[in-house]
Amino acid sequence: MDARLEPYRTLVSFLGEALGPDYEVVLHDLTSEEGTIAAIVNNNISGRTEGAPLSNMALRFIHGKVYEKQPYVAGYQGASQAKGRLRSSTMFIKDGSELIGMLCINFDAAKYSRMAQELLALCGAHQEPGPTLGVENFVSSLPDAVQAAITDVTGTAGLPPDRLTMDEKIRIVEDLQQAGIFYMKGAVSEVAAQLGSSEATIYRYLSKLKD
Repeated sequence: MDARLEPYRTLVSFLGEALGPDYEVVLHDLTSEEGTIAAIVNNNISGRTEGAPLSNMALRFIHGKVYEKQPYVAGYQGASQAKGRLRSSTMFIKDGSELIGMLCINFDAAKYSRMAQELLALCGAHQEPGPTLGVENFVSSLPDAVQAAITDVTGTAGLPPDRLTMDEKIRIVEDLQQAGIFYMKGAVSEVAAQLGSSEATIYRYLSKLKD
């Protein structure tokens, strides 16, 4: 891990213990090509471990250079296979203008949400949905990340590649590019495999998008 991020490793442990087991605290090292998790506590919430890849939302923050406009993003929705709905927040760690890491907190809000809904139901009221950035999906590997991104684009899990036209594949590649998926090492190879295309074809699609 980059030496500039070492102080945050202690902060991860401190926050995890101070906030309690319903809060997962994660440190991403963005100085490596992979941008993987460098430290994590209470990881039963997302099921991830050190070395897991960036989430779709983290990639979106990087691709959209959100860190240039604000120091953090708080209170957006996350989703965990293990725990369901989460309340997530991300602080950007910079050295000057360089983004070197992200400190993320994911709160397991599921049980509190159920309690709130039960109380509101007793009162005959309901919660109106608030503004959202979309849902952050947490994954443990690159194939899972690519599959989640493709599913997010197509809306269909396990869509057979042979049912996709070239134009549809180009649109998928464009959306994956805008989501920042190609910042991940090995993403081109994995996208090619999951779309039933060659790496050269994916690079050709990406080249077309730059024209």
